[in-house]
Amino acid sequence: MSKRLIDLQHITKSFDGQTILDDLNLYIRENEFLTLLGPSGCGKTTTLRIIGGFETPDQGNVIFDGRDITNLAPNQRQLNTVFQKYALFPHMSIAQNIAFGLKIRKKSKSYIEDKIKYALKLVNLEGFENRSIDSLSGGQQQRIAIARAIVNEPKVLLLDEPLGALDLKLRQDMQYELIRLKNELGITFIYVTHDQEEALTMSDTIVVMNQGYIQQIGTPQDIYNEPVNAFVADFIGESNIINGFMLKDRLVQILDVKFPCVDEGFGCNTPVDVVIRPEDVELVSPEQGMLKGHVVSLIFKGVHWEMEVLANGYEWLVQTTQMHPVGAHVGIRVDPFNIQIMNKPESNDERAVVSDV
Repeated sequence: MSKRLIDLQHITKSFDGQTILDDLNLYIRENEFLTLLGPSGCGKTTTLRIIGGFETPDQGNVIFDGRDITNLAPNQRQLNTVFQKYALFPHMSIAQNIAFGLKIRKKSKSYIEDKIKYALKLVNLEGFENRSIDSLSGGQQQRIAIARAIVNEPKVLLLDEPLGALDLKLRQDMQYELIRLKNELGITFIYVTHDQEEALTMSDTIVVMNQGYIQQIGTPQDIYNEPVNAFVADFIGESNIINGFMLKDRLVQILDVKFPCVDEGFGCNTPVDVVIRPEDVELVSPEQGMLKGHVVSLIFKGVHWEMEVLANGYEWLVQTTQMHPVGAHVGIRVDPFNIQIMNKPESNDERAVVSDV
């Protein structure tokens, strides 16, 4: 297992009296692709800026490879940042943009030329040295911003919503490019996004944040299949989140119907949140269902149908490859392993503290 490279210890940060990060603790391993994911204002970009040295925490320490770098300037840290707006110099050629940091470090001309060629080959833009920035597409400009960062051989690359300005197809292409670059370069990527699909596609580890707290840390599979609370379940993909009662171990009551499940340790007659993913709702004939209902809406999504099924007063979101027309009477069945039980939060910003990955 890779060693810890970055350790954020008890980080607190406020702006204008508003707490953005509240006693945040997080470590990041060497060669890891870690994504900070959450809604606007959750503290993910502030966390990235503290790692990069662009902000100083009010309390806490940033440890990098065993050394306290909390008060070091950004240019004294072994990392580089790629921003959403690229921050390229329009009056410089592509080669000059890439060479900028190397010239500041007074590297030789031959060293710089070799590095430019190496970086352009890595981002699949060989032969672009003398082109102007204005002649490039958004995706190409993003690649140049990444090339400029990696020629400095950072141990860590910080990426602040770098694909946000690209259209869908380019964004998907760049996701795969970033995975390839991370694997080829063997450096640590710390990535900020509010796009759940992006996080699930690229990450080794996802850190879900909300209101300045870490809600859950895990692999993409853990985060999606085993959310620790309703916020994570709702934020990562689509979910049916229903009030329920844990009657006893392995038996939950949902919408006045008893469903077998696999969860234990919630006590008896305990109010809980029940999470069922739309792809895990099985539509059967009414007499075979645990619940009976009818289809109230239907949308074709290409690889599946998405429909809403009204059953026992609740509109279930269902994703299935089997089409049922609006008005059709159906039964709902859910495998016990696909029912996720979670404790109800005591407050809106309750900290759902997390296990190490």
